Amino acid sequence: MTTLRELWDRGGVTVGGWCVVPSAFSAELMGRSGFHWVCVDTQHGLVGYDQMALMLQALSITGTPAFVRVPWNVPSDIMKALDAGAQGVIVPMVNSAEEARRAVGACRYPPDGYRSWGPIRASLGVDGYSPETGNRRIVVVVMIETAAGVAAVDEILSVPGVDGVYVGPNDLAISHGLSPSADRFDGEHAGIVESLLVACRRHGVVPGIHCGSIDTAERWRERGFHMLNVTSDAIFMRTSAAAVVKALGEPAPAQPATSSYA
Repeated sequence: MTTLRELWDRGGVTVGGWCVVPSAFSAELMGRSGFHWVCVDTQHGLVGYDQMALMLQALSITGTPAFVRVPWNVPSDIMKALDAGAQGVIVPMVNSAEEARRAVGACRYPPDGYRSWGPIRASLGVDGYSPETGNRRIVVVVMIETAAGVAAVDEILSVPGVDGVYVGPNDLAISHGLSPSADRFDGEHAGIVESLLVACRRHGVVPGIHCGSIDTAERWRERGFHMLNVTSDAIFMRTSAAAVVKALGEPAPAQPATSSYA
């Protein structure tokens, strides 16, 4: 099974699945859909710790490496996700170099960080798991999604141990006084996203972005983003169900213009 770190070090574009539904079966289905990786979203998804652990087990069955997007940049949330078997974390709302250092430190055992020892699932199936092994395996992706984060992007990306940036387009728009959207591809919003992409290139970290549609993902891939995601398991379920209703001649509920989660 390819680990998330191996996938990252290999380079190239990766396409990920996104789970907001608190279900091991939903996670297993996403893991069997061919994604390079799957993220279990414990920030905006409806997923608590107990379901997260089961979803990580389900993804292990499929051989798909998993991220967890933690609720916030809190060491206990990060460490519990890693101990449960996540091979990487996506940390929201990172606005400064100090916040980036805090996120990286929670992912690394001493002397590289301050992660507490207790890899209850993380060590399973890993021959000779050690602090050094754990430090090498984990991928740390920080979200830059505010005006403050954009202003501090060079300082954030200079922090050792930051492997990638995941752009949150909705919060990025809101923090700049714009309407939330994961599909806007022009104007001020797109210019801000482009500036983050250029910064990632400058610092040699993987640029990623949450996309509201396949078209948006293709266009950002052409621009140079390497970590792409399109909507979520909840969107897939609802849009496919609505398409059946519409195909049989019944009125289907209107789809939201701005939500990329459900």
